[in-house]
Amino acid sequence: MKIMDKAAFEEQNVFGLGAPNDAFARYFAGRSYLNPLTRPEDGLFLANVTFEPGCRNNWHIHHASEGGGQLLICTAGEGWYQEEGKEAVSLEPGRVIVIPAEVKHWHGAKRDSWFSHIAVEMPGEVCSNEWCEPVSDAEYEAL
Repeated sequence: MKIMDKAAFEEQNVFGLGAPNDAFARYFAGRSYLNPLTRPEDGLFLANVTFEPGCRNNWHIHHASEGGGQLLICTAGEGWYQEEGKEAVSLEPGRVIVIPAEVKHWHGAKRDSWFSHIAVEMPGEVCSNEWCEPVSDAEYEAL
């Protein structure tokens, strides 16, 4: 369900908006918010990530020598997920996306909806995240 009104979105966003994602703002086009649900030292880090309409993160890769990757659990609004060289996938509440390590991808809100997902850092060995180039406006507007 597309939601443009912030107040209406916050009613649906059961895991909460959180704080502005300022620490990673340079890797996003538009404004995002981060609400950690667990602590990294708990062994499995989960965070609710919220994107304002039109916001998306840069292309990026979750590296790992074994295991690793990312899991997205879509919870509110509508968004996009795209792997390099593949068609974009529409994201709605209830959709789960499994992203293996070493797959270049991006995700974010549709231009006409707020969007939220729980991001899970999958356990692995020698895990790191590589931020790449922004998703161009032309790429994004073509969706």
